[in-house]
Amino acid sequence: MSWEASLAVGLPLALSSTAQVLPMLRSSGELNTPFGERAFSVLLFQDLSLIPLITIVAAMSRVPDPAAPGGWMMALTTVAAIVGLVLIGRFVINPLFRLIGRLSERELFVVAGLFCVIAASALMHALHLSVALGAFVAGVMLAESPYRHELESDVEPFRSILLGLFFMSVGMLLDLGVIAGRPLTVLGLAAGVILVKTALLYPLARLFGQSPGRAITLALLLSQAGEFGFVLFAQATTARLISAESASLFGAVVTVSMAATPFLMRLVDRLQERRPDAAPDMEGPEFSPETNAIVVGYGRFGQTVAQMLMAKRVPVTLIDLKPQQIELADQFGTKVYYGDGTRIDLLRTAGAASAEAILFCHDGGTLNRETLRPITEAFPQALVMVRVFDRRQMIALDGLDVPLMQREVFESAVVMGREALRSLGIAEREVVRVEREYRQRDGERLQMQSESGDLHSGSEKSFSAERSLPDEVGKVGS
Repeated sequence: MSWEASLAVGLPLALSSTAQVLPMLRSSGELNTPFGERAFSVLLFQDLSLIPLITIVAAMSRVPDPAAPGGWMMALTTVAAIVGLVLIGRFVINPLFRLIGRLSERELFVVAGLFCVIAASALMHALHLSVALGAFVAGVMLAESPYRHELESDVEPFRSILLGLFFMSVGMLLDLGVIAGRPLTVLGLAAGVILVKTALLYPLARLFGQSPGRAITLALLLSQAGEFGFVLFAQATTARLISAESASLFGAVVTVSMAATPFLMRLVDRLQERRPDAAPDMEGPEFSPETNAIVVGYGRFGQTVAQMLMAKRVPVTLIDLKPQQIELADQFGTKVYYGDGTRIDLLRTAGAASAEAILFCHDGGTLNRETLRPITEAFPQALVMVRVFDRRQMIALDGLDVPLMQREVFESAVVMGREALRSLGIAEREVVRVEREYRQRDGERLQMQSESGDLHSGSEKSFSAERSLPDEVGKVGS
């Protein structure tokens, strides 16, 4: 086997299976832990390396016809096609989604997303390149869109079906004749791939601070060959670097290694359970600023809240339903995602299951009990704080398990009233007393209104020309 063929085989086998590992991490509840984040970082880097790997395989292409374009020309075609798709995504897809956002038709998001994937795949097919590469680039473009959370939440009901369809297609790619004809070769190569990758990943995991138990778990979790191997083997066959029979053989190796991973992980779990010192292998909490917060509504109110969080490097996910607001924020370099932040599925997609705080900064007083109660029940670990439009909405939301409901103009109005008193010559001590008394009376009045449901309740608590606060100090100089 030539060095080009060896490279065309080794590169795919070095990749791990994102489609298999992520569901395993999600089902075990470790995806958002430091361990899961390390595994995800490796998988993400491998996925992003697919484009240069396909370009490398195309550059090594052996062209049977001397008049046909060489391998480097195929590589340049691949790069040009990818750059073209990225430019189309930036200047065509994003404006298209903004238009759909203005129309407020959720179904069109799914249709537009599928159209992008199919169009990108068709373009790659027309250029005699990998169809899977087109779909992958389309996915990357959609992931960079401000509308990604809306797309993810809309596709979420179909995720399990599509994932099952993917693994079914992987099984259909398996040539049982190859395994039946050379079973020891296939099993031996699959075992070799797992052992070699485990032997390389284990010391690297230890080098980056993983305990022995977690290091072997991470190494075995990433030891299988990945689904992109089928894409690269097909590309290598088209480039005449390996034969179709060799592609079938190594495809069988990929499938067997993927099938072995769940059993290997179960074996590791059982062995660690039997160890008397298994508990110290578990990672304790690490100090980090990742008290994740989700800010829903990035208008005047939400911008102030978000900037205060960012001042202390708190990772914040920003969501807004107004395309104009998203475009305006983008002009200032702020990433705001499109979506209805009151939808539980969209909040879950945005990371609400692990968020420490969910801050609703809507304007217009659109939130109600029926909207907020399911959110507080779905994400009990998160502190839910709400911007309230006026007293009526404050009364309507009374009784919810929400630690903070802030009327949007209350504090600014109190500040202006305080400064107005000072400018009129009222003594500082009296200004402080007026503010304290007003806050106390307003709270008591609000409580009475909530209990009775009548806005006129507690009117005797409010100040007027007939009901003023007696002077204790009076004006300065009086």
